[in-house]
Amino acid sequence: MSLFADPAEIETLFTRQDGSYAFARWGRPIAPIVFGVDDATLQTVKGAVEAVVTLAGHQMAETDPELGSNLMFFFFRDWAELLDVPDLDRMIPDLAPLVDRLNKADAAHYRAFRFDYQNAIQAAFVFIRIAGAAAKQPAEDLALSQAVQIMLMWGDQAFATKSPLALMPGQKSAVLRPEIAGVIAAAYDRMMPSFADDSSHALRLFARLQAPIFNQS
Repeated sequence: MSLFADPAEIETLFTRQDGSYAFARWGRPIAPIVFGVDDATLQTVKGAVEAVVTLAGHQMAETDPELGSNLMFFFFRDWAELLDVPDLDRMIPDLAPLVDRLNKADAAHYRAFRFDYQNAIQAAFVFIRIAGAAAKQPAEDLALSQAVQIMLMWGDQAFATKSPLALMPGQKSAVLRPEIAGVIAAAYDRMMPSFADDSSHALRLFARLQAPIFNQS
């Protein structure tokens, strides 16, 4: 049986604070780049992205023909550092007010998406402030969590109370929760749309999670 009791549980994963349903997946191969880390952490982040992309049955690329890199990770210690990144204000509208809000909220991370003419994900920007709890989190867990959260456009509160990862007994590193892995794989089914704003989409995801590949023995 499915790891979800009913479609409503999936619907909440893509419901925004205003009650609207909003889903999107990548419409092109993902070409990541990472700033602000050493080589070892860079490989950890790219490895996490590749693992989730493989799970989804999607594709990676060295470069995006239009953007160069279409998935950008920025690691830093203070939000104000973003104001010194060349041309970032051209990619992130109203960067200065955004940095001010994030700084006042003592935010740990922020994600922004850009979409193509079909409303599929065209690019994503991930900002991670290495301070507090994030500074103590294993790099593998932090990278995997962020990779999961950029693979789809999730609802605002999808992981507010429960992480997409879980720590299994006897293991030091967290793993992706099987129900979230199932949603990602189902969302990238070739018969599914790259964008949806109707909650009936959650019914279609739920139906795919009933297939034998997702069933538990």
